[in-house]
Amino acid sequence: MSLAAYMDDLGRAARAAATQMAAASTAAKNTALLALARRLREAGPALAAANARDLAGAAELSGPLRDRLKLDAKTLATVAEGCEQIAAMPDPIGEISGVKRRPSGISVGQMRVPLGVFGMIYESRPNVTIEAASLAIKSGNACILRGGSEAIHSNLALAELVAASLEEAGLPRTAVQLVNTTDRAAVGLLISRPQWVDVIIPRGGKGLIERISAEAKVPVIKHLDGNCHSYVDEFVDLDLAVKVVDNAKTQKYSPCNATESLLVHAAQAPAFLPRIAAVFKAKGVEMRGCLRTLALVPGAVPASEEDWSTEYLAPVISIKVIDSLDEAIAHINRYGSHHTDAILTTHHPNAMRFLREVDSASVMVNASTRFADGFEYGLGAEIGISTDKFHARGPVGLEGLTSMKWVVLGQGEVRG
Repeated sequence: MSLAAYMDDLGRAARAAATQMAAASTAAKNTALLALARRLREAGPALAAANARDLAGAAELSGPLRDRLKLDAKTLATVAEGCEQIAAMPDPIGEISGVKRRPSGISVGQMRVPLGVFGMIYESRPNVTIEAASLAIKSGNACILRGGSEAIHSNLALAELVAASLEEAGLPRTAVQLVNTTDRAAVGLLISRPQWVDVIIPRGGKGLIERISAEAKVPVIKHLDGNCHSYVDEFVDLDLAVKVVDNAKTQKYSPCNATESLLVHAAQAPAFLPRIAAVFKAKGVEMRGCLRTLALVPGAVPASEEDWSTEYLAPVISIKVIDSLDEAIAHINRYGSHHTDAILTTHHPNAMRFLREVDSASVMVNASTRFADGFEYGLGAEIGISTDKFHARGPVGLEGLTSMKWVVLGQGEVRG
């Protein structure tokens, strides 16, 4: 079979499964999710063996990419818990809201419905297979998953657990399908099939997402990069700021919600920067700073203009001393990626201005940017993070995989 014929077969099966999933009962969907959680916990050794094959073949990958590829016990426990969380959540499908009676006698409202079929293209992280599958199941969608070639063995093993769980619940196995070839041409075919796919969700490096956005013939939910900021305000609890900024940068370097740029108000820079610099130095974080930063942080290196807009995904951070909240907001809106940005402050008016005026999908007060995550937001899991402004923004969970359609309730009314 040609690759094009194979992709059409996947699409045809997904479209048929989507019809069944849209009509599936909440009980059946929850049964599938709980069965999947159980299987994830039981299949630890088999999944570890599959993941070991992928890791063995990825020796040339950088540290952050290898970190994303690992499917360890903690990761499995997290995705299994995510399945259980989603099962416990209210089913959004079929919910009718905003019903209003019109002068004509009809009642008009909106019903939440699945998108249909989504295609997911992602790199490295095999846990995304489960996150995508679990959200697809509960939201009544079908999905076609195309993971990175470096994770093929892990993804195939996980996809089989999903198929068995769907079958156990009396739902179509083809509601979640994994593209079983590493041929890169499969991506081009998947994103050019609007007859089978309603939306594409890329999750990976900037290069992948730029390509998908440029070539797709179906709508794309995307974010290109995560240049996240933490801003230490003029009015601040320094102990809190040190703790939060440390976590935002160093808890894990590879995620898109790690802080990459640190802004510090000039009034706090002499007290704050030496303290956070000592933390970063002890953890091996390279600091690239403006001239005022260099004067306060021995060992820091000069930052270039490019540094202000760079997502490092590594133990590197850019640092700039600024003179006002206005300057901080302007800097973030110019150089940031509209992903996640945080202010550390004890001044409520400044916090509220930051929330209103920073143009990002997630904006935080006195919290680590690492919380920008569907699991942490109580979504159970996330399909990705969107920095677009239409349809979905921020972590995309169940509701981000649905749409609203108008419903009209009448009793024989006719229009005059």
